[in-house]
Amino acid sequence: MRWRVMVLLKRSAYDLYVARHQDPNITSLLSNTQVIGNLQDRHRVHEHTLQVCRQVLDHRQSYIQYETRIRDQLEHPIHDMDLVITIGGDGTLLQASHYLDNSIPVLGVNSDPTLTSEVEEKLDEFDATRSSGHLCAATAGNFEQVLDEILEGTREPVKLQRISTFVDGIKVSSPALNDVLVAHPNPAAVSRCTFSILREETGKQRTPVIHSRSSGLRICTATGSTAAMKSAGGDVMPLSSTDLQYMVREPNTPHPKYKDFLRGWIRADEALYLNWRCRQGMVYFDGSHLCHPIKFGSKIEISSFKAPALQIFLAPQE
Repeated sequence: MRWRVMVLLKRSAYDLYVARHQDPNITSLLSNTQVIGNLQDRHRVHEHTLQVCRQVLDHRQSYIQYETRIRDQLEHPIHDMDLVITIGGDGTLLQASHYLDNSIPVLGVNSDPTLTSEVEEKLDEFDATRSSGHLCAATAGNFEQVLDEILEGTREPVKLQRISTFVDGIKVSSPALNDVLVAHPNPAAVSRCTFSILREETGKQRTPVIHSRSSGLRICTATGSTAAMKSAGGDVMPLSSTDLQYMVREPNTPHPKYKDFLRGWIRADEALYLNWRCRQGMVYFDGSHLCHPIKFGSKIEISSFKAPALQIFLAPQE
């Protein structure tokens, strides 16, 4: 068997903003390391990882046929591949996941890992945080070993739950791997909505109808529970969970009747139904790049049971 592999790359910030677009706001600061940080070094590390990965793949051309794409060039669902390899960070893998169903596994390579010693050393000068790569199972140092384990069948992918979203009965976008945020597009504006959680089999409400004025409603998967939800005080969930977690962001004087329902769970056999009550609104999927507009009266359904799982190779859990 000859594996068909798509390699999905990100552009480094230096390549994107300086080399290609020559952004004057950034190029004018390149000589000031305290302000601009280590963009050039991060670019060198990223390019080194690309080179290492290409060499490993080239040495296996007898049983790997691969093509390379820039992540921003993706426009259609990925088909006819046996494996997708992303080289970048979690953002690159998240973007790839929006074009994958449950049939093609993905391997993330962290091309520019954060160095704790560097962060501490530069703390008084600039933020030296690079890429966290929580979803990436490989780096330049172990990519060859991880790839061979995949090809030999000794490393198996795991399945991560995702979120499906319907607006006015129509499925929108692709399933979200981390989270969905329903909010006013202006972060200073109040988000008004009503929502409740229903059991899918019986259609009965498990919660009362909540009238919410807040800065938005966030729903996350187990994968996303370690990201924005955790920062907001949510619970970190077992990675194997098929439930979803929700939280009303910064609730504005909620009625005492609702105090136990401002955050909670959407079980695997349940769905959250939301009615939007603002003239403008937006549903954001896994961050700000992928979104869908909504309007007053839009009806939104969010659940996990209608979303295909994502097959992904992860680093062994410690």
